[in-house]
Amino acid sequence: MTGGKGSDSRVADGGATGAGGEGDPEALRTRALEALTVARERTALLTSCVEDGELTAQHSPLMSPLVWDLAHIGNQEEQWLWRAVAGREALRPEIDSLYDAFEHPRATRPSLPLLAPGEARAYAADVRVRVLDVLERTPLEGRPLVDAGFAFGMIAQHEQQHDETMLITHQLRKGPAALTAPPPPVRRSGPLPPEVLVPGGPFTMGTSDEPWALDNERPAHARLVPAFHIDTTPVTNGAYLAFMADGGYTERRWWRPEGWAQIREHSIEAPLFWRREGGQWLRRRFGVTEPVPEEEPVLHVSWYEADAYARWAGRRLPSETEWEKAARYDPGSGRSRRYPWGDAEPGPEHANLGQRHLRPAPAGSYPEGASPLGVRQLIGDVWEWTASDFLPYPGFTAFPYKEYSEVFFGPDHKVLRGGSFAVDPVACRGTFRNWDLPVRRQIFSGFRTARSAELD
Repeated sequence: MTGGKGSDSRVADGGATGAGGEGDPEALRTRALEALTVARERTALLTSCVEDGELTAQHSPLMSPLVWDLAHIGNQEEQWLWRAVAGREALRPEIDSLYDAFEHPRATRPSLPLLAPGEARAYAADVRVRVLDVLERTPLEGRPLVDAGFAFGMIAQHEQQHDETMLITHQLRKGPAALTAPPPPVRRSGPLPPEVLVPGGPFTMGTSDEPWALDNERPAHARLVPAFHIDTTPVTNGAYLAFMADGGYTERRWWRPEGWAQIREHSIEAPLFWRREGGQWLRRRFGVTEPVPEEEPVLHVSWYEADAYARWAGRRLPSETEWEKAARYDPGSGRSRRYPWGDAEPGPEHANLGQRHLRPAPAGSYPEGASPLGVRQLIGDVWEWTASDFLPYPGFTAFPYKEYSEVFFGPDHKVLRGGSFAVDPVACRGTFRNWDLPVRRQIFSGFRTARSAELD
């Protein structure tokens, strides 16, 4: 994923409440500067915690060498902010093709004449110095690309998305831990019901006024949703262990044909990074092996695994529409919020975001981040698979380029919602849409289940 936006006619239709700036150019400039700075600090951490040889190595054919991501971040920033926004001449046009994600699949990138770590760092730093001057001098209105600071927000989101990708590479990397972080705080408030009833009726899905929303989140439109029940929290490791103990990976009846073929071909019997030793299930987490914590949301499962669990439990995955209604709908006012807790930007009391912790919080945490209906942890902790294919909303228009969303639309990709502990708040909101192939397991993915209320 790289960054995108809705149609030109919807770019300047006003800032969402709490989005930051609300049309004040200096406040918008400050917000953009902060977002770019936080992203670059994280990039520096992820690329300075290992030796250069680890940056140039490919730790999995599913991922790029870390040094590719580093230079790609700089190249995208140059193309969009230095060239497209400022209208300046290209700094390194000869490397554009090397860092074109569509031209070179991840598995082949180590064979390219990539910039060495020192050169990649210097290039990204040089671009950033120039871009900060562009940010200071550019009017944040008058063109769709710069209205409300959109292009700067898009690039901050792009960098944070690649930071999450690099964190996935760190998880795949063999060897001792290179990253550390404290565990999430335990924030609970008494026993919780296993599920929550979301009332039927209309709600507004998507957005037309979130300034930095990307094209696939747009436009806002009405959806009529029948009543349904949804899990109060994501499915835990403990619940998933019960599925495994009951023959979940050996009973063909729970699996889609494609999913069954996948687990048989690759001898999959547990989530990625799990192994059984001495009668106990262990998991590897950023170079540390530990017993599987039963109270945490399950992590590193494919869409097929999530779907099989839901079938075994007599439930199903929620549709993307159901997920967003559970996360945004306020039954008191009938409006759709930016986040489950309201319109305010995420704070550490609301959700596990921003790589503050390198694991999900225990299920039931963050009561301050609950939806009005009482659903917990809809934002942060784990990306949540939904039942839905990745499709455009009615009235979708690609902006600023088709390759962000449009080329991925169709039945091949499933939608994930909510973000994970690895997602920065700038790239996470109630309308944000992620997508991936249903076989993917290296991503920070979990799920929750649902059932139709008409089955009561």
